[in-house]
Amino acid sequence: MLSRLYLVVLLIALCACATLFWFSSLTLNMTILVTLSILIGSFILARFFLSDFRSGIEALELGMLNIKDGEFSTSLSYQKEDEFGRLCSLYNETVEQLRKEKHWLYQRELLLDKVTQSSPDVLFLTDNEGILVFSNIAARDFFGSSAGIEGASIYDLAKNAPNGFDDVIDSMKEGLFTLTPNEQEQQTWHISKGSFSLNNHPHILFILKQMTRELSRQEVAVWKKVIRVISHELNNSLGPISSMIHSGKILTKGSEDERLSRVFSTIDERIKHLSEFVQGYGKFAKLPEPKIQAIDWQPMLTQLSAHWQFTFDTSVSATVHVDPVQIEQLLINLLKNAHESGSDREKISILFKQINRQSIIEVSDRGQGMADGVLSSALIPFYSTKSSGSGLGLALCREITDAHHGHIALQNREGGGVTVRVVLPNLV
Repeated sequence: MLSRLYLVVLLIALCACATLFWFSSLTLNMTILVTLSILIGSFILARFFLSDFRSGIEALELGMLNIKDGEFSTSLSYQKEDEFGRLCSLYNETVEQLRKEKHWLYQRELLLDKVTQSSPDVLFLTDNEGILVFSNIAARDFFGSSAGIEGASIYDLAKNAPNGFDDVIDSMKEGLFTLTPNEQEQQTWHISKGSFSLNNHPHILFILKQMTRELSRQEVAVWKKVIRVISHELNNSLGPISSMIHSGKILTKGSEDERLSRVFSTIDERIKHLSEFVQGYGKFAKLPEPKIQAIDWQPMLTQLSAHWQFTFDTSVSATVHVDPVQIEQLLINLLKNAHESGSDREKISILFKQINRQSIIEVSDRGQGMADGVLSSALIPFYSTKSSGSGLGLALCREITDAHHGHIALQNREGGGVTVRVVLPNLV
């Protein structure tokens, strides 16, 4: 294109020189008139040759404005093999590369948003004044809000969070802390935060992780290992003892000493009792994975009511997705504890309800209740306040609940008694 421009300018100069040479004999006015005519014609010819160049420059200017606005869909159609054509080709290649990079960044942004929104951890970002600029779904649930919370102050939102979170925000410390949600047992959480600059302004990213289930799982795993070791050692000793008792009975058969017979019988009885005791702990240590299936709630309660006395709402009809054998064992253990609490049988009840894709089971009694120390330790294996208790009833209930990805909590009732609350997600 530049070579064409040079050619046009040279043509105009040659035309002007030729005019002065050929018409030098004419009068001055005639010479000026002819020269002007040739110059005007040359100018029209130049505009004709440079029209593509001007339109190309305008298109290139428009394209650069689009790039400035972040729009990379415009390309230039100029295809001639000259300097301007090569410039247009370079522009089109640049725009295509920018278009691909923009699409790749957009896809990564969608992926990042999907990951953060579906994360079970509570994620939220605040500026240096404590105003939220980003939050995921878990964060909105944590703060008890069904709508977006961006633009709100973290200190105002902490008032709607579980009890204890406002102290964590005020201290700005990282690590483990405890929360006490309404009508639930105390929970253990971990908070971590990171500071970075966003758009040249300082921001803080908070990550809150629920550690209660993980800590419980680790605790139960330790207890299971202890139980397996103890059960193994006891079984190794009970087998030979039982065999020796049997041999002793044979050797003393026909003996007239009744005291020896009573000794053998007593030892044999205690061995059987200890074997059953060990088998109970083994059942806790080897609880199988739940086999989830859809069951009707009312038939299960009706079947239980034939063996245990309790009240329940017969009008509630619902389908739950659980392991029926394990859930039935959980209810039996809770009903057994309720009957042994000293409560009147008529005041023992089971309440069932479904809220927000969760099944809630509450077993209540009007017994003596529990001290605070007992409430906090009742779900630990081996812990029992009964002289003949094994400390496995509630621990097994907790293990069954955890296997169903739910949680269990105990709380005293006003007026006496205890309510055991089991929350199970509706697994499908």
